[in-house]
Amino acid sequence: MNADDIRTQLAAPLTLPNGQTLENRIAKSAMSETLGPPDNRVPATIPTLYGRWARGGLGLQITGNVMIDRRAIGEPGNVAVEDARDMERLREWARQGQQGGTRIYMQLNHPGRQVPKFLNKHAPVAPSAVPFGKAMQAYFDTPEALAPEEIEDIITRFARTAAIAEEAGFDGVQIHGAHGYLVSQFLSPLTNLRDDDWGGSPENRRRFALEVYKAIRAATGDGFGVSIKINSADFQQGGLTEEESAETIASLAAAGMDLIEISGGSYESPAMMKPQKDSTRRREAYFLSFAEAVRKQVDVPLMLTGGFRSGRAMAEAIASGAIDIAGLARPLAVYPDFPAQLLRDGDVSVETPRRKTGIKPIDRFGIFELTWYERQLHRMGKGKEPKPDESPLYAMVAHALGAGFQGFRTRRAR
Repeated sequence: MNADDIRTQLAAPLTLPNGQTLENRIAKSAMSETLGPPDNRVPATIPTLYGRWARGGLGLQITGNVMIDRRAIGEPGNVAVEDARDMERLREWARQGQQGGTRIYMQLNHPGRQVPKFLNKHAPVAPSAVPFGKAMQAYFDTPEALAPEEIEDIITRFARTAAIAEEAGFDGVQIHGAHGYLVSQFLSPLTNLRDDDWGGSPENRRRFALEVYKAIRAATGDGFGVSIKINSADFQQGGLTEEESAETIASLAAAGMDLIEISGGSYESPAMMKPQKDSTRRREAYFLSFAEAVRKQVDVPLMLTGGFRSGRAMAEAIASGAIDIAGLARPLAVYPDFPAQLLRDGDVSVETPRRKTGIKPIDRFGIFELTWYERQLHRMGKGKEPKPDESPLYAMVAHALGAGFQGFRTRRAR
């Protein structure tokens, strides 16, 4: 595939089932910005950040997880939207994110049991009272099982936040159904041990995701986009399998979902941070084989995120018919103009080498590498450019000081 062919694939418009047209096939996947203040309101830095990305040539960008309930925050710096108190700031977020014809979707999330101990006053909630494995129990409390009326309340909250997003001018929303958060917890037989209408069979376990989708559809207009991010698998023994995930995707597609993004893993098993097979590294996309299998069952537009670093790999995946949109995350934290370069030059690539502090136990855990990328988002939110040569050790220390104080202030603000 030559440079012209790559440009042709990436620059092709895509019309979604709701009638919206994306100007190209390059999307920014969700990254947690951690820019929110202690009261979790929308900060002024958020619109600035998304304006920077929009000017970089994206066809679609999906925000970091916006929490639907201020009582359930997944990490310091989360933004929560329960009502219209931040409507003007939300409108500015949407306007900035739509520069150059970019579409912007707000990702909606509830953390379920994935709530650090230091962050919330109350015990987390989940489909079932399933604790984390021993390695994670020092950081996360055992959740309380949700009562049926609490489940219905959370569904209503998803719909309410989606309606606020539509009023603010966002083009759509994405339900976060991956990475071990609440929707993913309902889908997984590892974390959903219920024996009522919300658990047991695969059909009952996927009911929560479908009811959230239906409630959002009922609360928003016909042209508003509704998408979901879903795991290809949990990559844990007893968790969601690829076969069942494919069945869930087929059910969501049949219900009328506009776009489905494929990912994988959770806090306990972060699939995208594990060593990959040589064949996967050559193709770049971590979950492309799964997408190819799903494509045989559904016609819904598919977005794939995880591993893409070159225009050639992105274009080949799209040309194969397995996916419709190539998602980027970490590359855009360092190279926000990468989409424009792809659309202009075609056969280009970027490198995102591991950022290591030099302290082996910390580097093995990997969490502070994520904070290095978050700091680049913070720079863009302040109107600065990313700093690819920033010291990971400096970033770790600065984050540790800031996150600890921020977490304390967030908890006190509840």
